[in-house]
Amino acid sequence: MTDFLEKLAAQAERIPDASALGAVGKRALTYRELVDSIGRVAHNLGEAGFVPGDRMLFSIRPGVSSVLLIFGTIAAGGTIVFVDPGVGPELFAKRVEMVEPSWAATESLLYAASGPLAGFGRKRGLELPRFGALDVRHIHSGVWVPGTPLGSIPLRRFAGDAREPALPAADPDAAALIVFTSGTTDEPKAVVHTRASLSAGLAAMAGKTSLAPGAFLHTEQLMMGLPALMAGARWAMPRYPRFGTHIDPVRFTRNLRSATHAFYTPADLAVALDAIEAAAVPAPPNLRQVALGGAPVTSALLRRAQKSLPDTEFLAVYGMTEILPVAVATGAAKLAHDGDLLGAPVRGVEARIADDGELVLSGPNLCRGYLGAEPMTEIATGDLARWDGKELVLTGRKKDMMIRGKTNIYPGLYEPAIVAIDGVREAIMVGLPDEIGDERIVLAVVAEPDSTDIAAVLRDRLPQLIDTTAVPDDIVVVDRIPVSGRTNKPDRAALRDMVREQIA
Repeated sequence: MTDFLEKLAAQAERIPDASALGAVGKRALTYRELVDSIGRVAHNLGEAGFVPGDRMLFSIRPGVSSVLLIFGTIAAGGTIVFVDPGVGPELFAKRVEMVEPSWAATESLLYAASGPLAGFGRKRGLELPRFGALDVRHIHSGVWVPGTPLGSIPLRRFAGDAREPALPAADPDAAALIVFTSGTTDEPKAVVHTRASLSAGLAAMAGKTSLAPGAFLHTEQLMMGLPALMAGARWAMPRYPRFGTHIDPVRFTRNLRSATHAFYTPADLAVALDAIEAAAVPAPPNLRQVALGGAPVTSALLRRAQKSLPDTEFLAVYGMTEILPVAVATGAAKLAHDGDLLGAPVRGVEARIADDGELVLSGPNLCRGYLGAEPMTEIATGDLARWDGKELVLTGRKKDMMIRGKTNIYPGLYEPAIVAIDGVREAIMVGLPDEIGDERIVLAVVAEPDSTDIAAVLRDRLPQLIDTTAVPDDIVVVDRIPVSGRTNKPDRAALRDMVREQIA
């Protein structure tokens, strides 16, 4: 397995002057400049005292300089620990205690907002951990502001001149990334990817997209941008709002004028399609392919996307933090299938269906395991699936299971069929437990703008369409399905609260 940084260096030898990485509207670094910059960052980190095995807390929004620091840290034998400052001080402190970092890379504004301006933030409901109080070596992105530790090193200094800019030799077993996925203050869960598992995941994407030299990808997502660089394409990073942490999908779409490829979460694509359909944003003229991931990709969304962007191919990427990617299906194939098609496992991934129907995965792109736990040889996904020939079809989620009497009901088995009904844009089923553990099933629906009395239509259609044991007790029409997390997945807990108020 070729290490991803070694593959990047090989691209620099093959196409040294091709555009590689840049921000929207800015000149891009060439492949040679990119590899040289990574080498300088790695060398200058070592000169500053960074040693292989050091862990770096990372709280800088995606951008060219932050990507260089990520690559340089990994090249220097270190581990990037992605941390979300918005989780709250208590959980943040528990995570820091768990990973024992030696360094922290932080945006200057976070030092101020968690230090001298903390009171101002609390008045607006913003409670941040004290970054400046962390007992680590500090790197700050942006200008120095009050609250930044006096010994903090400006990020720009690491990209400066270095005596030995060549990339250090790779250790495939070295931890490269640590990502917290879930857990409470009592049991935080951190996924550890090595350079080998990360490189295997990137290699598995090869051939699954049409990224190639001359292609132009627009995304802030590291796990989509890296495959673009491995393929010799150009990666452009969108601008974040000055004080925001989420990129506006409408502005993102407006900036796709020259892009041939892009990545959206399903929730963000829906917002972009709203703008395109309302003629508030022109359809991107050169967009050949869009990858979708981070949440289920419904047939209703794909139908809208194909109507608004008929010359664009859509890909649904299935995976999880522990193993990415797992499978990739085209939008056309998903729409042609009568179930929720995931596609064939990518090269190297082995899939099996357990006795209870749960999908279990293994392969070279599987993470080492959870921090502090035994190494992982396979992972139970929590998804229920079946084989259709050599392809996987999702049939439900174990953890989303609802109970009605003695019957276990998996909403993922029925939601795709409900969304396929004309007039339905989104559909999520949730259960409202009673005092004995039985559940009242509520179907929340987002209707298409031109649909009329969709609740009545569904009450008529559903008994003939789905199992009678799963027919909802209530159908509630909502303006939106609440989402959560970095990937904007449906927030079923928040939805339960929403519909509970409406049917009370």
